[in-house]
Amino acid sequence: MSHTPRYPLPDLNTLPDDLKAKILEVQEKAGFVPNVFLGLARRPAEWRAFFAYHDALMTPEAVGRHSGLSKGDREMIVTTTSAANHCLYCVVAHGAILRIYEKKPLVADQVAVNHRKADITPRQRAMLDFAMKVCLASNDIDDADFETLHAHGFDDEDAWDIAAITAFFGLSNRVANVTGMMPNPEFYLMGRVPKQK
Repeated sequence: MSHTPRYPLPDLNTLPDDLKAKILEVQEKAGFVPNVFLGLARRPAEWRAFFAYHDALMTPEAVGRHSGLSKGDREMIVTTTSAANHCLYCVVAHGAILRIYEKKPLVADQVAVNHRKADITPRQRAMLDFAMKVCLASNDIDDADFETLHAHGFDDEDAWDIAAITAFFGLSNRVANVTGMMPNPEFYLMGRVPKQK
């Protein structure tokens, strides 16, 4: 497969003002524009809906909602389930963010390959077991799965978050795979080595 996206990235200057402003804000913060922001911008209404739901799930505090999942937990769910969906973009991009939030340079690679052998807490392992079941066999979820989460301190709202993040990124994984979206080179080293002062 070619490493050129099937759908060329739009020119930033041709985008609606609200998309352009948000993308420039991300560029200012990250130092580059993650390809997903431009890749989805070819359809502005879908971009707005996608990032509204993304932000509601990944930064619930921004919409006034409490979550029992840490930022690292959320990125761990994305990295683990995106690996199961064979999404290179999301594994690399969210793996980078995971390494930074958890301050553990090995964790993203570990959970992407086999979360059961990763250096994570039993609580995180239970969370990822549930996420992987949602990812691969959601029709088999039953009360026992919720009871396992409860035993690790998660409530039903946390279970909803785990399921919704897994489901949302299942959509993202499929769009990224179909469009040939590639990770920005900057993501590969983020969180692996100490930041240069």
